[in-house]
Amino acid sequence: MRAIGMRLVAAALAGIAVPAAAQDIKLPPTLTFTAYDTGSSGFNIAVAVGKMLKDKHGAEVRVLPAGNDVARLAPLRAGRAQVAANGTGTYFAQEAVFEFAAREWGPQPLRLLLASNDCNGASLGVAKDTGVKAAKDLKGKRIGMVVGSPALNQNALAVLAFGGLAAADVKLVEFSGYGAMWKGVLNNEADAAFASTISAQPKEVDTSPRGLYWVPTPRADADGWRRLHKLAPYVFPHTATCGAGISPQAPLETGTFPYPIFMGYASMTSDLAYGLTKALIVSYDAYKDAAPGAAGLALKLQKLEWVVPFHDGAVRALKEAGVWTDALQKHNDALVQRQKVLADAWAALLKASPPDDADAFRKAWTAARKAALEKAGMDVVFE
Repeated sequence: MRAIGMRLVAAALAGIAVPAAAQDIKLPPTLTFTAYDTGSSGFNIAVAVGKMLKDKHGAEVRVLPAGNDVARLAPLRAGRAQVAANGTGTYFAQEAVFEFAAREWGPQPLRLLLASNDCNGASLGVAKDTGVKAAKDLKGKRIGMVVGSPALNQNALAVLAFGGLAAADVKLVEFSGYGAMWKGVLNNEADAAFASTISAQPKEVDTSPRGLYWVPTPRADADGWRRLHKLAPYVFPHTATCGAGISPQAPLETGTFPYPIFMGYASMTSDLAYGLTKALIVSYDAYKDAAPGAAGLALKLQKLEWVVPFHDGAVRALKEAGVWTDALQKHNDALVQRQKVLADAWAALLKASPPDDADAFRKAWTAARKAALEKAGMDVVFE
């Protein structure tokens, strides 16, 4: 009888363990996220996560679609949103390059929560009627670009570089947003555009009369990958098994990177970052099948040693989950230090009365940025 009683006590304690864990997650009643355009995989995943946060943790989430990186980060910086389901623009904002090299931006102190690394890849999707089979075949083709979205544009140029091509070798066609760019491919205003293979817009092109073909970046092409990494060091080789026209039976050798990246500013409270990250971990089953790519937020799939640091609150949740190590902390601290070097260089430039002209200011910042990183013994990456 005593043994039975002990088992009943143990069972009762186990029963209250989950609610106790849930009580550790304290979220505000309302939250605002930003994401890529409606229909993008990032938007769909953000909506799925928002539903989980409401159903499981009582937080109402509004997801704001935005066509470019500046539009996704501006509400966070202004305090009107807390989280962005962002792309590699997170890295560009940290580094203060491209659109973020402007006087009104500069290096942004951004922090990661969790990011999706799923079966999808990321590359240029090209209309089948162009006859393109390899990156080098894109010469002379019309490549979609999004105004104010260095993430998409740089990734497109990186795939071109894989094939030994540069912007001058193609025709760049600008669009106002991600959705508009893919409509351009659909309407024969462009031939190719960059995307995650699981985005809704490429699927629309795939089922259209134009058809869709994903440009491969085979890992065996070492020279191609060296050229690609000069423009996109955050991309890694990957075999995609899901997406428009892609399956385990018809995989694609391509590149990938975490997307969407759930992130915020360093100023986000530690409790909020902890609560959101822990909710993503402990309530994974509630959203993993709700949108293509959401399963990539699994704890076991996280790239914990990437190019942007994790928030201290997220680190706390990752430690509790048993996946954070001293080596990861050292790497994270180095990334935070890199952000400090960039911030100090930016502050020094502003104090030195830099030129008002936008192009001249950008050149002055590029030189100051390079000098500061080299002095600190850090990779410049963008020169």
